[in-house]
Parts: sequence; C-alpha cells; structure tokens
Amino acid sequence: MLHIFIDADACPVKQEVYRVAGRYRLDVTLVANSWMRIPKERGIALEVVEDGFDVADDWIVEHVQPDDIVITADIPLASRCLKKGAHAIGTTGKPFTEASIGQVVATRDLLSELREAGAVTGGPPPLQKRDRSRFLQQLDEVIQSILRKQPSNST
Repeated sequence: MLHIFIDADACPVKQEVYRVAGRYRLDVTLVANSWMRIPKERGIALEVVEDGFDVADDWIVEHVQPDDIVITADIPLASRCLKKGAHAIGTTGKPFTEASIGQVVATRDLLSELREAGAVTGGPPPLQKRDRSRFLQQLDEVIQSILRKQPSNST
C-alpha cells in the first residue's frame, strides 16, 4: 500500500500532506531527529531517530518501498529514494525524477560553491502561496498516477 514519508525536521508542507493523505486514506510517517507535535489521526506516525548526519535519511531509505512517496528538500535523499523506485517531491512541489536529478545536484553544488565564495548569502526564499499550491497539485497527481497503476484500486 502506498505510503508517504516526510523528511520532517524542516518541512514546511506537513499540513498539506496531512490533508491530501487524509483524502486518499494513506499512511504518513514523519521522520525527525526530535519529537514534534503531529495530529492524533489514524495513519499519521512520527519516527524519532537519533541525532547524527543522515540518520533520518538512512531510516527513510531503509523503509521506503517502490511507489511510496518521499517529501524532502534534500537532493541526495531524493536521489537515493528514486533508486529504490519511490517518488520524491520537493517541498515547493517540484518533482525529483531520474531525468532531472543530475541537473538538480549540479545546481545545488554550484550554489554551494557560490555561498562558500561569499557570492550568495542566505538560504532559499520563504515558501510562497503558489509553491504550496504547486506542491498540493503535484502530490495529488503523483498519488493518482500510482493508484492508476495498481491492479486493485481499493482507495
């Protein structure tokens, strides 16, 4: 059964995921390095992992199955999940695909070098309303495409 995993520590679209997952009756697991408040609803769980570099990412990759969905802004995590046959969606609604991940990694590396040189300062811009809308639309489209592929669509 399709499952949604959220790389939750800095995810700005948790509420949107809860809303869409509830509509399709899908389970959601948030993976984080510390406890956080989550809705007390059926199918929503929090997995708190120990602190450490990539511990949450490793947990997600270990548990994700083909056609599950991973919500993350972490490009290496998205790449690892794609290799396992899962779908990965960025928090602004841009899907990570095998075809696009190389360019996304190259862009990330370039921006990292520019930050180190002092040419670029600060992080990504705040999430805009249109980003949330694009995220909701993309998540809905990915879920529908996965459900269409499944032989018995019970949801």
